[in-house]
Amino acid sequence: ARMSVNIHINSPNVQYTDAHITARYSYQTTSVHAEENNITVTPCSTEVTFRTERRVPRLGVMLVGWGGNNGTTVTAAVLANSLGLAWRTKTGLKKANYFGSLLQASTVCLGSGPEGDVNIPFRDLLPMVHPNDIVFDGWDISSMDLGRAMERAQVFDWSLQEQLRPYMSRMKPRPSIYIPEFIAANQESRADNVLTGTMAEQVEQIRADIRDFQQSSGVDKVIILWTANTERFTDIIPGVNDSADSLLAAIQAGEGVSPSTLFAVASILEGCAYLNGSPQNTFVPGLIELAVQKRVFIGGDDFKSGQTKIKSVLVDFLVSAGIKPTSIVSYNHLGNNDGKNLSAPQQFRSKEISKSNVVDDMVQSNHILYQPGEKPDHCVVIKYVPYVADSKRAMDEYTSEIMMGGTNTIAMHNTCEDSLLASPIILDLVILTELCQRVTVRPQGEEEFQSFHSVLALLAFLCKAPLVPPGTPVVNAFFRQRACIENIMRACLGLPPQNYMLLEHKLQKNFLSQVTCNGEVATLKKVALMNGTSKPLTNGFCT
Repeated sequence: ARMSVNIHINSPNVQYTDAHITARYSYQTTSVHAEENNITVTPCSTEVTFRTERRVPRLGVMLVGWGGNNGTTVTAAVLANSLGLAWRTKTGLKKANYFGSLLQASTVCLGSGPEGDVNIPFRDLLPMVHPNDIVFDGWDISSMDLGRAMERAQVFDWSLQEQLRPYMSRMKPRPSIYIPEFIAANQESRADNVLTGTMAEQVEQIRADIRDFQQSSGVDKVIILWTANTERFTDIIPGVNDSADSLLAAIQAGEGVSPSTLFAVASILEGCAYLNGSPQNTFVPGLIELAVQKRVFIGGDDFKSGQTKIKSVLVDFLVSAGIKPTSIVSYNHLGNNDGKNLSAPQQFRSKEISKSNVVDDMVQSNHILYQPGEKPDHCVVIKYVPYVADSKRAMDEYTSEIMMGGTNTIAMHNTCEDSLLASPIILDLVILTELCQRVTVRPQGEEEFQSFHSVLALLAFLCKAPLVPPGTPVVNAFFRQRACIENIMRACLGLPPQNYMLLEHKLQKNFLSQVTCNGEVATLKKVALMNGTSKPLTNGFCT
């Protein structure tokens, strides 16, 4: 059964109506001015009002590459959870779940109560779409129905596939855009379900498909996500894709535009958010400009699932501990169709770029360990090994310099079932994007509420190569990315960020014998009574 926690914020800064949660929030940051060795730091504070629509819409998700491993796995997983399926394996009874999802399977600490910390599911912080309610559709260059495609993917246990097949076999991908020069030649044999006509006509067909799905399914809104083959990088060419007008003109001329960018253009023109789960540079400058013009969210690039997620944790740990990574070597055996496509040099280059830049911000943050421009040697290798199928082998060696010329080497072997890691990320991406469509912000002194920037940087936690607005710093460090999502959601409820100081436990005498609660100085016992419990608060603040 679906369970949820109801949260009510007891504060004059937070107002609830049937339509909205409105929260006044004090955003505190610091302004830093550096002049040689003299640094002046100025604390800054500004009042911001967050407004979140409470009504959760019925969400439709259209996947490009619906018949691939990720597309079939995420669709089947949602079906299995919706139906409450269980199946036997040689290790015992398994039940459908959403493990690996930030929103569905992790918790956040609201604060402290009489019994200690109170942790709730991430999904219960704000009104969100539940994965079980998502309706799927999509496109694929392969005509295979999703039941047969699920069997081809070899991800789920056979007994689970047997339970899912009657439902999955009813689903068949719509014809997709196929331009052979952008993906590996070894994909040609799968391409039996492709659109014809000019490039402009194909974009119009994709737009018609989106409208048809929305009308036939009855969903309130649609989000498009690319989980198809990795494409080669697209050259940025003046007059072709460097502006919105030139990009639209290039489509009419029928040249120089990748399939993923064509899908993105169609999505934006239909007012639907578009997310890129592969490493290629779908979001050329002209496409970003078009998204900003139309005020449509875009996000990406490349799912951060296994090896790279570990890298964003481990390098953050090493650099934060004052240890200097000097060499990072990553070797992959990948046996699914993604690995087959990546065996072509141009497609591998796209993946190599997205994997290699993931440590840059952590390295640049420490000028004690690294001189300007200095980076670790970073090598990424991917080899196609059909036998391992979707169960990718990732081998990593991190060599670091430690005190007085010493060396520390960490070697790691990671077996990760690729699509079972990527599928919950797909769900998190679309659910977070939909939530952001319902959040607006009014800075101090402004009359109108405004949306987040069209380039949705909040999704960085889920992406190897985070797309951010121009001039915005890129953050790859795992815990900083997660804290960003959590603290923005807390701000929507008027709650301060978690600071982890626990100051009340670090002094000889607990100074929280009195606190300020809603503008009134009160004892902890009185605060507890105000919060509806007869027990005094022994460790914590009143919000």
